[in-house]
Amino acid sequence: MTAPVAVVTGASRGVGRGIALALGDLGATIYVTGRSASVADVAAEVGVRGGHGIGVLCDHGDDAAVAALFSRVGEEQGRLDVLVNNAIALPPGLGDDLPFWERPLAHQAMFDVGLRSTYAASWHAAPLLVTARGLLVNTSSFGGGCYMHGPAYGAAKAGVDRLAHDFGIDLEPHGVTAVSLWMGILRTERTQAALEADPDRYGDLAARTESVELPGRVIAALWQHPERTRWNGQTVVNAELAVELGVTDVDGAQPPSHRSMLGGPPAVNPAIVR
Repeated sequence: MTAPVAVVTGASRGVGRGIALALGDLGATIYVTGRSASVADVAAEVGVRGGHGIGVLCDHGDDAAVAALFSRVGEEQGRLDVLVNNAIALPPGLGDDLPFWERPLAHQAMFDVGLRSTYAASWHAAPLLVTARGLLVNTSSFGGGCYMHGPAYGAAKAGVDRLAHDFGIDLEPHGVTAVSLWMGILRTERTQAALEADPDRYGDLAARTESVELPGRVIAALWQHPERTRWNGQTVVNAELAVELGVTDVDGAQPPSHRSMLGGPPAVNPAIVR
């Protein structure tokens, strides 16, 4: 299999950075996008890992910038093997224990950079993915199925899960696989700070975290799987798919699924109305 061409959105830090680095291990050419100049640093790290990183400053709330990104990928590569929709505007105070009307109205930004941006990026990427019979991944969380961080966050995550399902229906005849990936408790800078600031609230969750590279390792293994279309249209739990694909975390550990505590992906009716 030739090294893939990938776009990882929202990859200037956190899990987006981790996904880009893990895909770099495949020797992939990766367009690393984000609003921060640190995309250049992540692109350089991808190069150290054996891939070819290309940092692209891109505000995924800006339609013209998104269109330019995928036009560039088409002109330079002629195809796109992997799209990872990870960009989301996570507002301050997301973890505050407040009802939605006492939270800033700005929390609706997750509908723009989060839900809408996932649709827009996928719309532009679809013709390139069809050419490559590629893989489209929406990063999501257990918040798509349970109350987590308030209604705006839950709606954004449930929305990208549903997009993956419906993208999959349209993309299936073209051999493209679309999935939504429920990640666990990731060791991002934000999560680490929250765990350290209020250890009594979060208990032993720190011991059940997973690295920011584990989702990227799972995505890489899914891309390499000869029958990846069997997951098309599904919302899958990252830790569970890791076991199924034989993937471990960077330290060799097998982080647990939180299904027993937070539930699993809800079922979607198989009916198709056109």
